[in-house]
Amino acid sequence: MAAPNRILSLNLGTQTISLAEFQTNPSGGIVLVRYKHVEILGDPAADASRVAQTKLQIQQLVSGFELKRQQVNYAIASHTIFTRPVRLPIVGDASQVEQIVAFEAAQNVPYPIDQVVWDWQLLDEGKGGQMEVILAAIKADLLDDINDAVQSANLRSGVVEIAPMSLYNALRYNYADADGCTLLVDIGSRTTNLLFCEPGKIFPRRLNIGGSTITTAIAKDLGIAFTEADKRKVDDGFVSLGGSYAEHEDAEIARISKIIRNQMTRLHQEIARSITFYRSEHGGSQPVRVLLSGGTASLPYMREFFQEKFPSMDVEYFNPLRNVSVADSLDVEQVGRDAHMLGELVGLALRGAVSCPMELNLRPASVTKADRISAQRPFLIAAGVCVLACLAGWWQYYERAADTTAEVTERIQSQSAPLADEEAKIKKALDEIENLKKSTKPLLKTVEEREYWVKVINDINQRLPQDYVWVTSFELPKNEEREATAVPTKPKEAPPVILTVQGLYLSKDAGNSDRTKIVDQFLKNIADSAYVEAPKDESKIIRGSDDTAHWAFPYSFPLKLKNPIDLK
Repeated sequence: MAAPNRILSLNLGTQTISLAEFQTNPSGGIVLVRYKHVEILGDPAADASRVAQTKLQIQQLVSGFELKRQQVNYAIASHTIFTRPVRLPIVGDASQVEQIVAFEAAQNVPYPIDQVVWDWQLLDEGKGGQMEVILAAIKADLLDDINDAVQSANLRSGVVEIAPMSLYNALRYNYADADGCTLLVDIGSRTTNLLFCEPGKIFPRRLNIGGSTITTAIAKDLGIAFTEADKRKVDDGFVSLGGSYAEHEDAEIARISKIIRNQMTRLHQEIARSITFYRSEHGGSQPVRVLLSGGTASLPYMREFFQEKFPSMDVEYFNPLRNVSVADSLDVEQVGRDAHMLGELVGLALRGAVSCPMELNLRPASVTKADRISAQRPFLIAAGVCVLACLAGWWQYYERAADTTAEVTERIQSQSAPLADEEAKIKKALDEIENLKKSTKPLLKTVEEREYWVKVINDINQRLPQDYVWVTSFELPKNEEREATAVPTKPKEAPPVILTVQGLYLSKDAGNSDRTKIVDQFLKNIADSAYVEAPKDESKIIRGSDDTAHWAFPYSFPLKLKNPIDLK
């Protein structure tokens, strides 16, 4: 598939955000058409607002380029991404490699593996039964915030890469003829990234020393704010040459230059230790050249400082445009001054034009899903066409069926017309029956109520124990008593009707203290009645006094009528 004619690259640095446009040429190379840098606040104390600053600056860059929904490859600063080289045993099956890498990622990534976006790349095929891969992972929520900042500027996300890996692709593309080991030193705002590159081998390392380290030291030494210190560094700063070189005539500028030299001396010591580690632990070669890149590398006398520290190596500025054409519309001299800061942009453009040795891609899950849906769109359209064709066939079928149904319906209607009169007669008869039911309902109710008390009293008598207990009276409260004692519960709900049962019970043995059991048995039998409900409150049950001079004892208790008739 042919490479796209237009490629956008976006480098999201900690303090500098850069956007560039490239075009592919017929020979397969790329041409730098235009580029632009904008600065954001580099103070580490402002990290909470960094994504918001980044979003605003990206929108400013895009508005200057007048872009609409263009796909962009972008690189993220290395200090926000976890990277680690890992040595693994060599296995022949590619699926086993994937499984081993996934296991190592779960063990090495310092976050739950389901909360990150991660990828891996083979660094060294290795010898002695081992190979080396690099793991890269970023927290998914942070990546989503960054990606939202990019897409909010009316851009579509393409490749999402780590800045040092973009530099590596640019290095391999432009210095393919370099022999021996090359050390690329990218001095950024927050970190310095080292890339040891030699045929068949790459080793990345990150050092937590950069431009903000220098700014912080200046701010502390001069007692000024970070922003002011950063301005002094850019306007007046340079790396002091030390030794027999005369100091600057301005004492404060000389002081700043010494502070910068002290921080660069620390950086040099860390680089020297990294070289030793690379050679001893990874079997690497001694670097024969050092290439400087990054915004902080622009400080005057930076190359001379490292040449002094590494006298056996050739120290030069990294030129990512050696094999990249530059459009005639650009100022060649200005491009030359900025070249060492364009490495990430070139590397990102190469990802869209040629096959690259490093192809890590930390695309958010939302972008991957959207691309998958986009790739499936032709099949979805074809499926939609098939569905529409099926619907058209069903439509024709149902249209024909509708015509047939209309014909049959017309015949049925012609046959059913004579039956309409009979239907009206039947309906009239049903209405008369319904009216008769309504008129006879009060009469039926009266008949039922005539037998109501007989059924209630008969039901209670049937539940009366056979011996030793009699009912002497049934009493209902008078109308005024019912109205006085009624407690309204719900609107329009009739008060309960209470039937008081009175009688006598007899004990065969006057000295029997448990003689009331016969009354309890009576109440237990009443519990199953369909007409009355036995009292649940024991205090409402009245039994005779414990007077042994009598053989019969009075009792009484209230019964609630379950379906009372109207007593008015």
